[in-house]
Amino acid sequence: MNEDELPPDGRAVEVYLDLLRVRMPEEEYELLLDVVDPVLRAIDERGVPSADFPLEGAQAQGVPQEIRDEAALVIATAVTGRLDNELVVLDIEETGPVRVVTDAATAADPARLTEIADYIRDRHRETEELRGIAEASDMPTDF
Repeated sequence: MNEDELPPDGRAVEVYLDLLRVRMPEEEYELLLDVVDPVLRAIDERGVPSADFPLEGAQAQGVPQEIRDEAALVIATAVTGRLDNELVVLDIEETGPVRVVTDAATAADPARLTEIADYIRDRHRETEELRGIAEASDMPTDF
């Protein structure tokens, strides 16, 4: 879709949700809305608070992975204003599969995906180091 085809206010997420409404069974679409609505409202009210939106919280309990994946794409569309986002699953040895939403060009670039996987590995190692320090210092380790 070209920029000329987007709604005048730049609300690509509305276009994307309309496409999903046509494509998905009604009950799955409603479940998707239950998951994304709080995040979309927060983005509208306060802007983008973080690059990380975990879709494993209370509102996503029992939600099938494919709906969570679609929710990630809806949120990415809201954040970026683009419709070319793709979900990529990276196999990270230390953590297992990690789902990442990125633009189509990055998703098609193995070198860039390797850089992203390396960043995730480094971040995981740092988190584990901090967890070890916190544990040795009798501090909470649930971060």
